[in-house]
Amino acid sequence: MHPPPPAAAMDFSQNSLFGYMEDLQELTIIERPVRRSLKTPEEIERLTVDEGLSDIERAVYLLSAGQDIQGTSVIANLPFLMRQNPAETLRRVLPKVREVLHVAGVEMQLTAAVSFLTILQEESVSIHAYAHSFLQVILLHLEHRDTGVSNAWLETLLSVIEVLPKETLRHEILNPLVSKAQLSQTVQSRVVSCKILGKLTNKFDAHIIKREILPLVKSLCQDVDYEVRSCMCRQLENIAQGIGTELTKSVVLPELIELSRDEGSSVRLAAFETLINLLDIFDTDDRSQTILPLVKSFCEKSFKADESIVISLSFHFGKLCHGLYGIFTPDQHLRFLEFYKKLCTLGLQQENGHNENQIPPQVLEQEKKYISVRKNCAYNFPAMIVFVDPKNFHMELYSTFFCLCHDPEVPVRYTIAICFYEVSKLLNSGVYLIHKELITLLQDESLEVLDALIDHLPEILELMSTGGESSVQENKLSSLPDLIPALTAAEQRAAASLKWRTHEKLLQKYACLPHIISSDQIYYRFLQRMFTIMMTNNVLPVQKAASRTLCIFLRYNRKQEQRHEVIQKLIEQLGQGKSYWNRLRFLDTCEFIIEIFSKSFFCKYFFLPAIELTHDPVANVRMKLCYLLPKVKSTLKIPADKHLLQQLEMCVRKLLCQEKDKDVLAIVKKVSITLFQKKFYEKDLLDQEKEREELLFMEMEQLEKEKQQNDGRPMSDKIFEKKRRDSKTATQSLPKSIPISLPGPSSVSPSTSKEIKKSKLIRSQSFNNQAFHAKYGNLEKCASKSSTAGYTPSVSGLTKTSVLSLTDDSFRTRSASSVPTSFSPSMSLPSTSRGTANSVDPKSSGNKDTQARKATLKSRKSNP
Repeated sequence: MHPPPPAAAMDFSQNSLFGYMEDLQELTIIERPVRRSLKTPEEIERLTVDEGLSDIERAVYLLSAGQDIQGTSVIANLPFLMRQNPAETLRRVLPKVREVLHVAGVEMQLTAAVSFLTILQEESVSIHAYAHSFLQVILLHLEHRDTGVSNAWLETLLSVIEVLPKETLRHEILNPLVSKAQLSQTVQSRVVSCKILGKLTNKFDAHIIKREILPLVKSLCQDVDYEVRSCMCRQLENIAQGIGTELTKSVVLPELIELSRDEGSSVRLAAFETLINLLDIFDTDDRSQTILPLVKSFCEKSFKADESIVISLSFHFGKLCHGLYGIFTPDQHLRFLEFYKKLCTLGLQQENGHNENQIPPQVLEQEKKYISVRKNCAYNFPAMIVFVDPKNFHMELYSTFFCLCHDPEVPVRYTIAICFYEVSKLLNSGVYLIHKELITLLQDESLEVLDALIDHLPEILELMSTGGESSVQENKLSSLPDLIPALTAAEQRAAASLKWRTHEKLLQKYACLPHIISSDQIYYRFLQRMFTIMMTNNVLPVQKAASRTLCIFLRYNRKQEQRHEVIQKLIEQLGQGKSYWNRLRFLDTCEFIIEIFSKSFFCKYFFLPAIELTHDPVANVRMKLCYLLPKVKSTLKIPADKHLLQQLEMCVRKLLCQEKDKDVLAIVKKVSITLFQKKFYEKDLLDQEKEREELLFMEMEQLEKEKQQNDGRPMSDKIFEKKRRDSKTATQSLPKSIPISLPGPSSVSPSTSKEIKKSKLIRSQSFNNQAFHAKYGNLEKCASKSSTAGYTPSVSGLTKTSVLSLTDDSFRTRSASSVPTSFSPSMSLPSTSRGTANSVDPKSSGNKDTQARKATLKSRKSNP
């Protein structure tokens, strides 16, 4: 399709000109209301207030002579006036507010309800003064003709009831309530009375409740209007908690039984939900003889009744089964389980091949309700595992779990993904049964499902890897070959979407992988991807998440050659990169390395490349480095690193003398005060622990090499693994204090005896199975707790699986031919002088970066 000729855009023929005129007239019509809305000089004069008036005087003036919008503003500002001058506000402003509210509109009424509640919460005045000044205003507007306004004032009153003294409650609220609850009053008045009664019950003694409140409750439960009966039925839960068990059985239970047979479906639903919420109050006899028959009848009639009843039943089903668990016969137990399975597939049996445009609206509405039912069933699934016992999961509930994980609707799969961790905990050693469902949800086409699953992904993978038993040391993920492809595909799908928060969260959770899969698998399948994200992604939080996860991968990598290649790539492609953006990310990485690694590690590899950026041509890079300098200095150990301290101080002095950017210079002056202070260096026990762990990794690598050299000797792999497992019992008696030395080839001498090597192996395994996971908790900070209000159908009393063991695959190495070119083993660690990088980035710093810069810092001697 070719573009129109240029003349087409400039056609001034008669027809086109009339078309343009019509368009202009339409624009004029659209603009007219805007012009009319502008204020005339007279209107502006009426809205103008003398600037010399005080806040109180201005409020009184605007409430008396101002317009509605000005009065609403004054009422919204009432909490501020109460804080500044409560006495004058109560004496002069509040009477005007009462006058205005008599004729006020909806917006002003809603604003007043919120302001009155705010004053109560801020405790600007005593509760007695509040009751004297504000309570009557609140009570006066409870029956406002607008439902929204009435509800707003009611919420304020219910909050006030919480703090009012008993005498005030009795005289100002309870006594007038007797007349407000009569049939002669409006339906709205009686509904408000129900809600107030539910709040008042907990405020009085038993004799007052029995004599004055319960007669009103019975009267409202038998009201002629179904809306009143339904409202009072929902308040019976609060009333039962206030009157105790005996009165509940003698007064509340009979009313609930009668209301459960009510002709109104909303009343029956309210009675059913209240019965479920009160199950714990009733004893076994009441539950078996009274409540269970009602529940059975309710379930049998639910499909014939309104779908809203089925939705409520599905939502409370887990709590219902939990509350009646001890009184079920085997036949009843099976019947309730089959009913639950039926709810889980409700609506799926229908033909779905029709065109949505041809479906009647009532059918679409019914399908939405069926989706809600299945979603509620997914929410209750952990409770149903407890109901059938986890040992019977495979026979009783696996097929249902499979259906929920493959449900055609996203809300259902989203809910089961949220519950996946709870299900994994409950199954414990049987967690292997849901391996395939984990892969299915990881590969789900909806990112919402993936986002819900990854909230507890580290804990799920931990349970999967140990089979739910912390004492099992062999990694069981070998039976799940699709895990790594599913994890990589999930990350790529998140990266391709616009939901960068999901991508960031996923990268943060991937930091758990060193405890799940081998370092070789991480190196070849995930590490290069982290580099790519750091170099190419445009979202800063995502880049930082990838940087931190990469540092975690590097921290627990077992091969010195691979570690050096990663370090080299960080320094060359980021720290010495052509793009200033990459150099900024290098400083982010340095900050993570300081946090995660030992001080010796940072000083050995990253100290000099970091402080060399004080010569960077881009001011933002120098500024970011200046902010980081105090942390960089904290990695030094004096007097061993005195020469590095001298180089750091020299760089700071040069910045103080030569820096031309005023912002950078201001930051340098600020941080130099602390940098030049003589600090007393204490022993850092946490750093010693980090250094000890790094040393153990070196020893583990040496032992793995020796194992490979023994491949041709009589000791087979099976014998080696058997000896390694048999040595676990000796790990408990190991001392925690191990001599500290810098990791390097000299850590393990060739002349070490077999006994020493064996003790190192045992020590490595001890670290691998105990300290490894404990340190991860400090370093990752990625375990998040989610809580939901109300009833959660999960079992919280389970012992959390504790320690993760590394996979046996981590002792297997790949051939050199499988090493990607970007991680070529022939590469060596770069020098500390920064040159130009090979790649060109769009965010380039200009020609200054193309010039070779002289190395001003001496290289620190280190073992490669």
